[in-house]
Amino acid sequence: MIRWTRKDIIFYFIVSTYPVCLYYFLGWDWIAIPTLPITLIGTIVAFNLGFKNNNAYDRLWEARKIWGGIVNSSRSWGIGSIDFITNYFRTTDMGEDEIKAIHQRLIYRHIAWLTALRYQLRSEKPWEHHNHIDQIRFRERFHMSAEHKEDLAEKIAPFLSAEEKKDALGRKNPAAHIIKLQSADLKELRALHLLDDFRHMEMSKLLNEFYTLQGKSERIKNFPLPRQYATISYYFVMLFIYILPFGMLSVFGEYAATLGANFIWLTIPASMIVSWVYFTLEKVGDYSENPFEGTGNDIPITSMSRGIEINLRDMLDENNLPEPIAPVNNIST
Repeated sequence: MIRWTRKDIIFYFIVSTYPVCLYYFLGWDWIAIPTLPITLIGTIVAFNLGFKNNNAYDRLWEARKIWGGIVNSSRSWGIGSIDFITNYFRTTDMGEDEIKAIHQRLIYRHIAWLTALRYQLRSEKPWEHHNHIDQIRFRERFHMSAEHKEDLAEKIAPFLSAEEKKDALGRKNPAAHIIKLQSADLKELRALHLLDDFRHMEMSKLLNEFYTLQGKSERIKNFPLPRQYATISYYFVMLFIYILPFGMLSVFGEYAATLGANFIWLTIPASMIVSWVYFTLEKVGDYSENPFEGTGNDIPITSMSRGIEINLRDMLDENNLPEPIAPVNNIST
């Protein structure tokens, strides 16, 4: 927290110091204002911060629930792909290797969907923090994911055929198109009598669920916390921080009159502490409202996607499973 807010702390020190210097060295007693307006503004700011942080947390927690649903539905897709697609409904059996190839194709295509969706959610939006110098340094320090800067084609190549990869990458929404490819594949498998109507319907329900979960993720990604709430909170907090030392002067000035003039300097640490609390709450809300940016406060969709991939490929009895993505500096990506 100190490293994250160190520049803010320097700013609080400057803002809190110059009124005290004017008061102490130039004798400008008139700059000390009554505490009542400061208290009223502080109360309004506190309510506004609570409103913003509640909504930011709701967005963050909803995103976590969505990706929890993706984890569970992905496992259902994996087990359904393996157990539902069999020779049970065919008059002539298909070769075991062919059946296993179909299982792998459906599961690998799902991993490609996870990858494409992850890249789309990590794309940059103008209301996010990717243009802020502090945010760039934050990502570099904590090695946060910058997948939107990497090559999606290279990442999904192991999981799609060359034709499907080219088709998906040429679409406006590759992730949505990959689900369409899954649906078309299920239709062909039904025609080959590798699925009956009931199992085909159950697998199609899972595809609909993936569309729903993707749509919910895109809703959070593409619609920010309304700017009138997000920005006005920042302006109110900054206004409060600027006028807070002048109100503190009236309080500590009374003590200085009886306990000694040097007592007025306690205005600086007192103002800094209150400013730090208010602005850090504002900053927490600001960095929580967009949960797919790829920062330390966001949903670790890269780690979750890797966990799903490991689970699904383990269902295929593969041996060369990828390693889980380890946290960096105790932060998962």
